Amino acid sequence: MTSERQPFLHHIHPLSKFVVALVPMVALFFVDGWRVPALVGSVALVLVLVGTRMRWRRRIALLVGLPVLAFILSITLGVWVNPVLGEGTPVLAQLGDWQFTLGTWEHGLANSLRLIALFALALLSGSSTSGDDFVRALVQHLHVPYRFGYAGLAAIRFVPRFRTELENIRRAHRARGMVFGRGVGGWFRRQRASLVPLLAASMRHADRVALAMDARGFGYAATRTERHPLRIVATDWVFLVVGLAAFATCFVVGLA
Repeated sequence: MTSERQPFLHHIHPLSKFVVALVPMVALFFVDGWRVPALVGSVALVLVLVGTRMRWRRRIALLVGLPVLAFILSITLGVWVNPVLGEGTPVLAQLGDWQFTLGTWEHGLANSLRLIALFALALLSGSSTSGDDFVRALVQHLHVPYRFGYAGLAAIRFVPRFRTELENIRRAHRARGMVFGRGVGGWFRRQRASLVPLLAASMRHADRVALAMDARGFGYAATRTERHPLRIVATDWVFLVVGLAAFATCFVVGLA
């Protein structure tokens, strides 16, 4: 799929999406009640569903799964709320002397919706931003030392490499007819048999990456040229202002 066909969030600068998600994330820790987290989470979820490339099954899972998860968490978190906070409210359930009241459930609902809102805001920033672009944005625009930025980027790229190496090791085990058995014991034997080859492959890959970085003079100069420059355009500023205004409206309406 070409970049022209991607939804609008994929074309927004990573730092704009990061700021739009970070500001309400921090602000959510300073408000009480369930209304503000519900509004913020709803707006963030709508932006994620409309502005990101996602399969329909995942969209349906988010639309159905998040409300169900919020309801379940509201009960489990409400059980641990101090019963004094729910005094004077209707009793929803009772077991002996213990009472589960509407007030304790609302406190659990507020905490559960806050978690859901944080998750939706994280999706807003991360689901349409690649790790490469985010690191480049930090180095180019926030002037993070490229020695740290691109070294971290190289470390992030180790993860898919290790996944591929582990798959090759397991294919080699199957080709040799190695049987580890079933159950938990078989799982531990399989992991133990893959540990040493995976460690050797990771050390070999790390040595190659270090040699490649040295050959390119990584860290020699204070600055370096960028092969993929990221530019902040007017659309990024519009998204930043409109996004912050939308979430500010959620806080104003929820608190009012």
